[in-house]
Amino acid sequence: MAKKTIVVKQIASPIRRPAIQAKTLKGLGLGKLNRTRELEDTPAIRGMVAKIPHLVQIIEERG
Repeated sequence: MAKKTIVVKQIASPIRRPAIQAKTLKGLGLGKLNRTRELEDTPAIRGMVAKIPHLVQIIEERG
């Protein structure tokens, strides 16, 4: 059985945002505008995305 994944895209810059938001982006493996990452769909990853919805967007759910 394949693991469920989500594709997350960075849509905004962390400049002039609280440091914790920039660190959350780094934790997701992002850091430059329009960069995408395919991540495992876990509650931890969903929580990180939920903390910075103004900076990232889920563009696809796989599995």
